[in-house]
Amino acid sequence: MTARISPALAEQSEAEALHDFETGAPEHIRAALGMEALRVGGGVVLSMRNDPSRFWSKVLGLGFEEPITAELINEVCDFYRSQETPVAVLQFAPSVLPEDWADICAEMNISAGSSWVKLVCDTEVAVARSEERTEPETELRVGPVEAGQASEWASVMMRGFEMPEGDMAEMVASSVGRPGWYPHAVWDGDDLVATATMYVREGAAQFFGAATLPHVRRLGSQSALLAARARAAGAAGCRWLVAETGTEAPGTHNSSLHNMLRIGFGVLYERQNWVWEPAGR
Repeated sequence: MTARISPALAEQSEAEALHDFETGAPEHIRAALGMEALRVGGGVVLSMRNDPSRFWSKVLGLGFEEPITAELINEVCDFYRSQETPVAVLQFAPSVLPEDWADICAEMNISAGSSWVKLVCDTEVAVARSEERTEPETELRVGPVEAGQASEWASVMMRGFEMPEGDMAEMVASSVGRPGWYPHAVWDGDDLVATATMYVREGAAQFFGAATLPHVRRLGSQSALLAARARAAGAAGCRWLVAETGTEAPGTHNSSLHNMLRIGFGVLYERQNWVWEPAGR
C-alpha cells in the first residue's frame, strides 16, 4: 500500500534536494557549468547552460503554493532564455496541471517527453524490509562515503550514468559532507563500484544518485544501498522516503523500480516530463 504522503511534500523533497545539490557547488564550478537558479511560485527553476547530458536544467515543485498559470510559465521560460539554456525539463505532479496546460505548452514551445514515477515509502516499512533481507555471498560491502572518498564516489556516479566527469563530477563531489546529505557507496574490495545518496529535509529523505558500474550490475549493489539509506533515514528521524525512476514500458524491465518496490516503496503517481526548448531550434 502506498504511504500516505502528500504530493506537495513529495515534490518539494525532490525540488529542494536538486536545488541544494546544484547550487551548493563551489562558485567556480557553478560558473564553469553556467549554473543559475530561480525561486518562483513556490518551486525551483534550475539552469545549467553547459550540460551535454541535458539532465540538470529542471523546474520542480510548482503548483502547490500558487497555481500554475501561463504568466508563471512565461516567467520560467524568460529565465531560461536569459540564461541561454539549451533545453529544460519541467516536472510537475499531474494534479497541479491547469486545464489550459495544452494551450500553455503550444504557446511556450513545450512538448511531452518521457515519463517518470514518483515513489514513496514509510521509513519504518523500509527498515523492517531491510532487516529481513538475506545478504548474498559476495565480496561487496556498503557504507557511508567520507570526505576523502568524494572524488572517487563522484567519478563512479558520473560513469554509472554515462555522464561527463570534469566540472560535473566536482559538483557531485561537493555534496559530500554538506549538511543534509548522506552519501553511500558499495565497494568491491578496495574499488568503489556503486553510488547513491539522500537528502534529509522536514522529515523526508530524498533518494538520489543511484548508479552502478557495468561490471558489477545485478549483484545486489543498489538493493544494499536502498537498505543502508533506509536505516540512515530512520536514524535521522525521517518519516518518509521519496524517490523517482523511469516508468516501465511494456516489454521492458526497470531494475531500479523493482528494487524499490521490494523494499516497500509504492508508486504515488506517474509524472509526465515536459521539455522546453527555445523557439526556432
